[in-house]
Amino acid sequence: MRMEKSDTAKILTPFLEGMKQAKADVEMFYIKRMNIQPCEGDFTCWNKNPGICQINDDMQLLYHKMREAEILVFATPVYIPLPGQMQNVLNRMVALIDPVIKTHKGRTRAKFREDVKIKKMVLVSSSAWWEKANFETVERIIQELAEDASVNYAGAVLRPHVQWLVEKSEKAEEISSAAQHTGFQLIKEGTMSRNDLNIIGQPLVSNTRFLEAERNAYQ
Repeated sequence: MRMEKSDTAKILTPFLEGMKQAKADVEMFYIKRMNIQPCEGDFTCWNKNPGICQINDDMQLLYHKMREAEILVFATPVYIPLPGQMQNVLNRMVALIDPVIKTHKGRTRAKFREDVKIKKMVLVSSSAWWEKANFETVERIIQELAEDASVNYAGAVLRPHVQWLVEKSEKAEEISSAAQHTGFQLIKEGTMSRNDLNIIGQPLVSNTRFLEAERNAYQ
C-alpha cells in the first residue's frame, strides 16, 4: 500500500478523481510493480520490426494501453533526476514513434505512429526539496518527449516540500481541491488553470525554516 499512500499520491489521487468526474476513463499502472527492462537500443522496433519491441516483458501491456490513451499522465517523485523504472518506460516508448523525422523550429522531431492515439502529455510530480526549480529536469524530459512525438505538452502539476503537506489541514484541503479541479478542467477544456497550479505548488513554509528543519533531522 506504500505507493497508494505515497507523497506523490497526495496530488495524483485528487487529480485523477477530477478526470473521472469529467467522465474520463482512467487507468493507473504502478511501474514499480511491473517488470520493465531497459531499452536495448538496437532500434529493431524502427528498422527490422517497425512498432514492435522485441523485449517480452510488462511493457507489452503498456504499449497496448498507450496506443489507446488520448492523454498520458506521468506521475513520479523527483529523484536525480528520475526513478530508474520511469526512465526505462520513457526509453522504451521509442517503439511507438514513427522514425520519419522533420525539423521544427530548429529541432529534429518525429511523431507517434498512426495507431497511437495520444494527443497530450502531463506531468504530476512531488519533491522533498523546498524549491520548484528542483522539478526543472524532470519537466524538461517529459516536455521534450511530447515535442519529439509531436503532441501537446499540457503542463505540470508540481508539489515541492510535499512532506510539509499535513493531512486534513486547511492547506491540504485547498491543494487537494485545486488538484481535483485541474484534472476536471484538463478533460473538459484541454488546459490546466495557472491559478490552480500555483495553489498546488504554493510554499507551505519559508525556505529558512525548511532548511533548519532538515538540518535538525539529520543531526
